[in-house]
Amino acid sequence: MGDILHALPAVTALRQAHPSWIIDWVVEPKWRALLSAPGAEGRGPAQPLVDRLHFAPTKEWRKAPLSRETIHALRQLRRTLRAGAYDTVLDLQGAIRSSVVARLTGSRRRIGEAEPREKPARWLTNEHISTSGAHVIEQGLELASAIAADELGPVLPVLPVCPAAEIWCDQLLAGSSAPVVLFNPGAGWGAKRWPAERYGEVAAALAAKGCRVFVNVGPGEEALAATVVEATGGAALPLAATLDQLIALTRRITLCIAGDTGPLHLACAFGKPVVGIYGPTDPGRNGPFGVPYRVLRSPLSRRDHTRHADPEAGLLTIQPGQVLAAAEELLAQEAAL
Repeated sequence: MGDILHALPAVTALRQAHPSWIIDWVVEPKWRALLSAPGAEGRGPAQPLVDRLHFAPTKEWRKAPLSRETIHALRQLRRTLRAGAYDTVLDLQGAIRSSVVARLTGSRRRIGEAEPREKPARWLTNEHISTSGAHVIEQGLELASAIAADELGPVLPVLPVCPAAEIWCDQLLAGSSAPVVLFNPGAGWGAKRWPAERYGEVAAALAAKGCRVFVNVGPGEEALAATVVEATGGAALPLAATLDQLIALTRRITLCIAGDTGPLHLACAFGKPVVGIYGPTDPGRNGPFGVPYRVLRSPLSRRDHTRHADPEAGLLTIQPGQVLAAAEELLAQEAAL
């Protein structure tokens, strides 16, 4: 989710610079809603950036890479991509799997970073761009600029509008004008996960100040969300939403409080203020970008993408009072606008 959201500003800038271009995207099926709402047929509000989506369930393929089903699916994707006769393919992820997909297209021009995130990915691209930006969004803009020697600058991305999700969200928030704060206590792996009990303390304090508090419940994160909700005495509401619904709600929030995880980056995509609680990942590369934000990270934390189960030691030095103070500062700024 985060990789797609970090790539969206570059593709949005590219679309704005070249509105007549055909731009297609290969994506994991589970993240379709970030690019296209249900029922979308071609470009429009429900699918604002891309002309067509191709689906590649690479995580499933990795479970059985040599199975008959995986080989058949790869061959089918290869045929579909080659039929597109793409002039250029852009690998914005810098991963082995994304560079393999780039190679499957048969395009003669495959652009990737000179120093990709996964070094073997370089073998499968043939035009290598040395990026200078610190943030991954800046790096994506540099890659996209290389297609036609553009000078693309940061823009807020455009995300799909799902009418059914918009109606659901209007009903959810009906009758209240209170600031809406979204918490996301989960994260992709334990080392990035600030304790749910501490999220609960912050959520309880903001609910007591009149904020309407929602707690996002990702897959397998029900216990984390329950801990936060319990700390508020039920004032916070757990939100087990579809991705379309989460997009609709995030359009309307006042503030997001989370670690280095997809919902935080979704809030940034909408230009919403965020409080980022960071540990082993580098906020200079993956943190909030182009929005009002406060990032809390201990000097003890060091960049480490090892997927440890327990919270990183530096992350545990961050206290609820620090997060609450950052949140109150951002809320005060929003109220003054």
